[in-house]
Amino acid sequence: MRGYSIAAIMRPCQGRDTSSTLVTRSKFQTKMFYVYILKSLQDGELYTGFTNNLRKRFVKHQTGKVFSTQNSRPFRLIYYEACLAKEDAQNRERFLKTGWGRNFIKKRLEKTLLV
Repeated sequence: MRGYSIAAIMRPCQGRDTSSTLVTRSKFQTKMFYVYILKSLQDGELYTGFTNNLRKRFVKHQTGKVFSTQNSRPFRLIYYEACLAKEDAQNRERFLKTGWGRNFIKKRLEKTLLV
């Protein structure tokens, strides 16, 4: 994922003309909740959070509008997971902030964290 922007990572689904079919894309669109991990390019610290709009939240982090991360900019999005239920995303965020969760991330992103 090195060198990719959030726009490239989260490119929206490219639909085709569905006017002649019975099923439209809107029936398959659901609200997603994201758990994400940012790495500060300034101090190397990791920040974990959750949101229902990953692009908007990432921009807020990058522009210093999030109090907890405003002094550690810029950031790189290094990991995210998508959940259908808000509670699942919140529970996953809580887990990733525990010692076991941090160990999971260290093992899961072993090569990414070295970059």
